[in-house]
Amino acid sequence: MHPQSGSHFSSVLIAGTGAMATLFAARLARAGITVSMLGAWPGGLKALRDNGARLVDSAGHEQSFSVFATSDPRACQGARHALVLVKSWQTDRVAHQLADCLADDGLVVTLQNGLGNRETLAASVGEARVVLGSTTTGATRLGPGLVKAGGEGIISLEHHEGLGPLKEALESAGFRVELIKDARSLLWNKLLISSAINPLTALLRISNGQLLERPTARALLHALAEETAAVALAEKATLSPGAPAAIVEDIALRTAANHSSMFQDIQRGAPTEIDAICGAVARAGERHGIPTPINLACWQLVSALAPTPRDNDDRRP
Repeated sequence: MHPQSGSHFSSVLIAGTGAMATLFAARLARAGITVSMLGAWPGGLKALRDNGARLVDSAGHEQSFSVFATSDPRACQGARHALVLVKSWQTDRVAHQLADCLADDGLVVTLQNGLGNRETLAASVGEARVVLGSTTTGATRLGPGLVKAGGEGIISLEHHEGLGPLKEALESAGFRVELIKDARSLLWNKLLISSAINPLTALLRISNGQLLERPTARALLHALAEETAAVALAEKATLSPGAPAAIVEDIALRTAANHSSMFQDIQRGAPTEIDAICGAVARAGERHGIPTPINLACWQLVSALAPTPRDNDDRRP
């Protein structure tokens, strides 16, 4: 049975059971918000049902918070606010599930990496019900339903009149939330960071901060950021003030101990989001006639390391 909340905050549906989904679930539940998690990974669902969403803080202390975890979208019908925190290659499955369980006035907020997620979700639930967002908050998965918080970041959301309850819920959980008007720029600012940090940490198998300690890695970090910035400007996106290299260095420093999501994917032999990140930059660069050799190389190298997602296999973590 779906739990009922006595909190004055809204309830939240989270699509996903991986590191970021568990982090958001734990922090929202800790704030007294009813959290439902819709997933396809049997191990993650079982751990969440048995032990709750478990969060390890920077001091190593573990806390557990009760959540409702299911693989059946019918158990989540009537959801008013859904956070999508699955990998980009799982978005199509989730989009069809949300079409079945979202309330008529419900909103879907994507905080995913890469390009194309919003369009996939909108095809199933309608353009007006999808809100684009991004976050620089990090999390490292220690086991099914168990995560360690990474560096604290910002959740950026495009403005939507129906976001009030979800914004309040996120802020009550200690997240920093900002509303912006330019969705295209939001996407490309996030892509600037993920295209630079994620593939290098995955290929070198190092933490974000270690990129700054190795001169060659740091040079590659800068090159990736500069390539992505050039393509972003051709896409007419407005990037955050400052040099692209300085922007990605700042994020790497603030999330120094974090293992990027792509590094975590490679560690456990799971498919990555490289197609929607460096692949998306390389494809857009080709359209505009802008060379992106480092993004292209990272796209190919990470693709060679990782298994390819099978069309009907979304049950991997």
